[in-house]
Amino acid sequence: MRKLLLLFFICLWVSCENRQDHDLSQNDTRGDSVGVYLDKAKDKTLPLNLRKKAIDRVLVLVEKQPLDTMFPLILYQKSLIHFSAGEYDSLLNCHQRFIDLTLQHQNDSILAEQHYLMGYYFNEITHSDSKAVFYYTKSKEYFERIKDSQGIAKNLLTIGTIQKDKNDFFGSKETLVEALKFLNVRKDRNLMAYAYNVLATDHRKLLNLSDAITYYNRAIATTDSEKDKLLFKNNLAVTYMDDNSYDKAIATLSGIQEDSLWLDNQIEKARVLDNLAYARWLAGHAVSAEDFKVPLHLRKQNKDRRGQIASYTHLGEYYAQSKPPLGKRYFDSVIQLSKLSKIPRAEKDALKFLMRLEPDNVQFHDRYIALQDSLYAQELQVKTQFAKYKYDDRIKQESIQSLELENTQRAMEASRQRAYKIMYLGGVFFMISVLGFTFFIFVQRTKRLKQANKIARLEAIHDTEAELSRKIHDDHGAELNKAMLMVQNDVDKSVVLDSLEKLYHRSRDLAREINEVDTGPHFWEGLVAMLTFRTPNTVKLFLSGGKEIDWASVAGPTKTVLYKVLQELMINLARHSDANAVAITFQIHEKNLLVGYEDDGAGATQEALVMKNGLRNTEKRIQAIHGSIIFDTEKNGGFRAEIQIPIK
Repeated sequence: MRKLLLLFFICLWVSCENRQDHDLSQNDTRGDSVGVYLDKAKDKTLPLNLRKKAIDRVLVLVEKQPLDTMFPLILYQKSLIHFSAGEYDSLLNCHQRFIDLTLQHQNDSILAEQHYLMGYYFNEITHSDSKAVFYYTKSKEYFERIKDSQGIAKNLLTIGTIQKDKNDFFGSKETLVEALKFLNVRKDRNLMAYAYNVLATDHRKLLNLSDAITYYNRAIATTDSEKDKLLFKNNLAVTYMDDNSYDKAIATLSGIQEDSLWLDNQIEKARVLDNLAYARWLAGHAVSAEDFKVPLHLRKQNKDRRGQIASYTHLGEYYAQSKPPLGKRYFDSVIQLSKLSKIPRAEKDALKFLMRLEPDNVQFHDRYIALQDSLYAQELQVKTQFAKYKYDDRIKQESIQSLELENTQRAMEASRQRAYKIMYLGGVFFMISVLGFTFFIFVQRTKRLKQANKIARLEAIHDTEAELSRKIHDDHGAELNKAMLMVQNDVDKSVVLDSLEKLYHRSRDLAREINEVDTGPHFWEGLVAMLTFRTPNTVKLFLSGGKEIDWASVAGPTKTVLYKVLQELMINLARHSDANAVAITFQIHEKNLLVGYEDDGAGATQEALVMKNGLRNTEKRIQAIHGSIIFDTEKNGGFRAEIQIPIK
């Protein structure tokens, strides 16, 4: 995956340099020496120290000449050289100077590429995901300004890959599907293949194996790179193993093994050999320990720690039954490498095997649970973080669109004003000869405008009244009419009273839904009353943690949104779930209010969940106050929701 990202970065670098050549050609007549030194700085055949001296010389020359508009262009080239030389402190200083200058000389094209470079630095060098996503998002914004679809797609693909690496598979799928919209099937085949490959991995991790196989095959059919094709085939073979289709996995890996291209990359060669041995072992074929140790040796030679973890895991499984002590030593090696490489998920997987070998070892169980809780917290944090970036980006786009609309309206208004001025001047000139006629026309036109405005206001009032009338008629009209007919026909008084009581309850329920929420000191009591009222008689309600929370420290809008969201969930419970019990928990964690909802009802499929307007509205309410809500449900599997809202 990282090699593909590196390929994208190189392509972006080359495209930037081509644009730089075009821009510099316009300035060579004003500074030939600048062009000469800049060419040396871009010449990759020269040593980096000479290229760095050349770009520094360019900066000196530009500062002495009136070529200020070239500063961002030159500083971007200087950033590339520092990055290539591994001089990351200088890169950061250069980037800060670049940002300061671009405040005066805006160049969206260079800004897009500079921010992409910084995103790549934080992603690949410092592994700071939040900063990487920040810069990739900024780069995407600048590419959107210049309408560069490929640049937009590259940033989205990279963000989607980071989400996948952080186990935010649903978020990754959403980002990658958006990226595919910006790719051209003729021009961007390799990028599309890469997107299909990551999408397939998302589906595989979500155990949608048939969809994963479909997308891996689509990636294989789309790419023009034979090496990428072998990589995708290897991923496809691993998915076949997950699907217990061992014969297909063996056939696919054997085909890769016979391809001459795989010999060029020792890391990929070891990966194929290890997967092939593992597939044959799972299929019950005769496999020796040496079949696993050969790829392990290659991985040690190439210092491939992730590969070594996979090899040690497979060897541990291989010896787990025949020689448990030896299998345990291999799993211990997995744990050591996982800690060294900071891959806690691999350590967790190894602990799962060790707990089977030593079920009475309490330390294994405690460590496994601690890792599981830590990973869950990290994944939740990542999902929330990415959701915030996406929400901020959407708000920014909406703001940009609103600003563009406002500017368009201003331009139209200015155009109208100019037209009015022309008409006015013409009218004044013409008024000298036909003053009376012009005055008559003006008076008539004013009357027509006033009449039109009155009609428009009346239509708006009628529309509003019609909407209110429709709601009252739909909710209460039929029941009221029924009661009136009962009275006219002298129906038994008790029946009439029952009908009126039903009408009363409907009115009370409607009032409760639209009433303002009491966010004062009695909020908790009001919330409990609402939850109790909304709980059907056949359902048991369990509340936990709410009394311990200092509700006075929670902001009023937050309490209002929480009240409305829980009310919607309880309405959904009463209408659709057929549950016997519902549990709602409350807790405060790191200045966030965490609310968990779970019932044992019928649940729903993901497709049905998307169709429910009420639940979609809850997401909008939560997002409006910078919170998040995650639904977890499946048909006949109950319904769960996790809500996280900032306290203030």
